[in-house]
Amino acid sequence: MIAEPIDYMAPDVPPTLPWHTTKVVKATPENLAGYGLLVDDYKDFKLEIVTWPKVGGRPIDPGTGNQAGTKNGIFDFWWEGDYNFGKNNAVKDQYMLGWCVNPGDAVREKEITASPERVLLWHANYHPDGGQLFFPLDGTPYIVPLALPGDDVSPDKFVSFYFEGDKGLYIHPNVWHEGVFPLATKARFYDAQGSVHARVSVNFANEFGVFLEVPLKVV
Repeated sequence: MIAEPIDYMAPDVPPTLPWHTTKVVKATPENLAGYGLLVDDYKDFKLEIVTWPKVGGRPIDPGTGNQAGTKNGIFDFWWEGDYNFGKNNAVKDQYMLGWCVNPGDAVREKEITASPERVLLWHANYHPDGGQLFFPLDGTPYIVPLALPGDDVSPDKFVSFYFEGDKGLYIHPNVWHEGVFPLATKARFYDAQGSVHARVSVNFANEFGVFLEVPLKVV
């Protein structure tokens, strides 16, 4: 389990591990049930905000504990050689999300002309304080790996959903996810999420001895 601050730009993982490949399915309202929703228009979309948890004693007063609001901004995703990066301008965070080869073989300083065939993930998380919305601003198709709520998460519980680029994805609170992975070398997404921005994480490399492979392909 992750119990220390995480260096998202330089994760401490082995240079080579087996890959656990996720199944890729085309996202529909039916198969997204429990994970989230397809979104046609992000401008007036209302996110779920979870009331602050309290254990024992007197209860939280009705109508309070959920007033932190939301943050929004542009979430950029791009490749630099074999490395995949994300920058969340809404919360001013930046991440090295994964690689297209084992990290021991990955080269950052090289030219790329097309989106790689896969991304290998070392990490995923969920937000217990609220949902999160991603909407493609460039019309780029994209893929998102998701797993249903539960701290007994494991690589086999992830499914990768393919989106054609004309709709956004809203992820419910507590649903496991990582980034949004465009089928392009870079893309921009509108992002909205809870201002508290709590994260609960899983490290696939250290906890399960694998990288989570997300195939980047049209289905």
